[in-house]
Amino acid sequence: MMQGWQAIFLDTTAFTLFSGVIGLMVGSFLNVVVHRLPKMMDNDWRNQCAELNGVALPDCEHLTLARPRSRCPQCGHSITALENIPVFSWLALRGKCSACHTPISPRYPVVEALSGLFSAFAALHFGFGWSAAGAMILIWCLIALTFIDVDTQLLPDSITLPLLWLGLLFNLFGTFTDLPSAVTGAMGGYLSLWVVYWGFKLATGKEGMGYGDFKLLAALGAWLGWQMLPLTILLSSLVGAVVGIGLILLAKRGRQVPIPFGPYLAAAGLLAFFWGKELTQSYLRLM
Repeated sequence: MMQGWQAIFLDTTAFTLFSGVIGLMVGSFLNVVVHRLPKMMDNDWRNQCAELNGVALPDCEHLTLARPRSRCPQCGHSITALENIPVFSWLALRGKCSACHTPISPRYPVVEALSGLFSAFAALHFGFGWSAAGAMILIWCLIALTFIDVDTQLLPDSITLPLLWLGLLFNLFGTFTDLPSAVTGAMGGYLSLWVVYWGFKLATGKEGMGYGDFKLLAALGAWLGWQMLPLTILLSSLVGAVVGIGLILLAKRGRQVPIPFGPYLAAAGLLAFFWGKELTQSYLRLM
């Protein structure tokens, strides 16, 4: 049995496919995280406020990432195991609930597919080892943060802070960069956006971004090292500007409507994580 597992891990194709399948299954769980974690945070805030004010809230269903079982929000139909196979179940059901035929958002298979594809790519890029494991953890966290931020403009501390410490832990052994670079990257990532935040607020009297963005860039700095911070900030700002202008011109979105910055940081972080050195060298050659 052990030899069979060793063959999977040591064969590049087998390990890539295995990682892709694991990524699909994790992607299914990430959909739960994206949907429930903001609600759990909201419930917790309400309970804390009620406790401070001495107000009793009515009893409601206790919500966690594990309970209750996934179900259709329209009719309450519990999702069976066969209806919960990543991507394939959505296709087999034609994007509708099997009980009430309410459309199921295509976001669910998109999240699962992204998780599976990026996990397979990480396995192919790094090969079997701690580097591939760390890359997958980073990918999964960034996917969850991206879609939570799009929905709620929140970047939960329960994901960003463990992600920061995990980056330092992996780099304690020099997995992606040396530890001094990782520590400096975490500090520089937080402080760079903190300075931008206060500069914008003092100049305009408005808040240009949230503290969650500081923590996310600090986490990326812990994984990538301070050397990749300029590239990450440049890429995220460039993509954010292009998308923001596109939304204003094409979608007629008002300039006062806030745009979450977390997805652009996440995308730029992944680009820098996999191709940072190549992109930096290409930029320097062009200059």
